[in-house]
Amino acid sequence: MEELSEQMQSSQRVAWADNAIKLAVEMTVASIGRLDLTGNADEQAMQVRDAIRVLFPEAVTLVREAREGLS
Repeated sequence: MEELSEQMQSSQRVAWADNAIKLAVEMTVASIGRLDLTGNADEQAMQVRDAIRVLFPEAVTLVREAREGLS
């Protein structure tokens, strides 16, 4: 029974990690998709960089927590 319990807990940790990573990816894709880019190529690049600067730390936090959950 103990081995079965450990396997179930391990499966739950993997599922949680998968969901957290999936959420980070979906959040990134959705945010980039909502950008309303204007101006020339340099201005648009700056707008994308600004969005990533805000979004990236959140996505990294989700992935870090997912990895910690697997440890």
